[in-house]
Amino acid sequence: MPPLDLTADEVLTTTRAVRRRLDLDRPVERALIEECLRLATQAPTGRNRQRWDFVLVTDPAKRAALADLYRLGLARPRQQVVRDGTDRGDPVRGRRIAESAQYLYDHLHEVPVLLVPCIRVQGRHENASHVGQANTWGSILPAVWQFMLAARSRGLGTAWTTPHLHHEREAAELLSIPYETVLQAALIPVAHTIGTDFRPGPRTDVDEIAHWDTW
Repeated sequence: MPPLDLTADEVLTTTRAVRRRLDLDRPVERALIEECLRLATQAPTGRNRQRWDFVLVTDPAKRAALADLYRLGLARPRQQVVRDGTDRGDPVRGRRIAESAQYLYDHLHEVPVLLVPCIRVQGRHENASHVGQANTWGSILPAVWQFMLAARSRGLGTAWTTPHLHHEREAAELLSIPYETVLQAALIPVAHTIGTDFRPGPRTDVDEIAHWDTW
């Protein structure tokens, strides 16, 4: 499938979290996923160590089990997630986002591909400090975002989700991921989109967030 006729700026500004517009009935070609992965692995990574791995779940039974862990993470989280503090989001869009999230909750097991990006570590103690976390996640998140950009340019939709990480050990057992030396970063649904016309989302004006030389 040839890439969509989008400029780089259009890809960057219209790669949205896609939930309700995921095509649950259309298979995703393995070759298309591999194209996106090749582009993903061109991302920068700390000291060029390339510690990433990508688990692609297409087996219906495993997708269903992984979706159940996602739902369990929302219903019975094991860690407290602080939601206070700065919120620059558009409150008017809150209901639409909630409805979109509910749709994914109900249909995640039907998405044709579930991607679990991972990063190898010597041990989970590496993330004990803020610097350790920055080093670890900074070596996998750029690659995942490049995958999502590549997917957008090929008519695929994605969304970053993390609730299943509350039950990461169970997901590791399900997918035979070495739990002590491989960290899971997210759970990303991947499917063709229903239509390809996505627009930039509302964002805070740059003048409000840019700090030149001092806060």
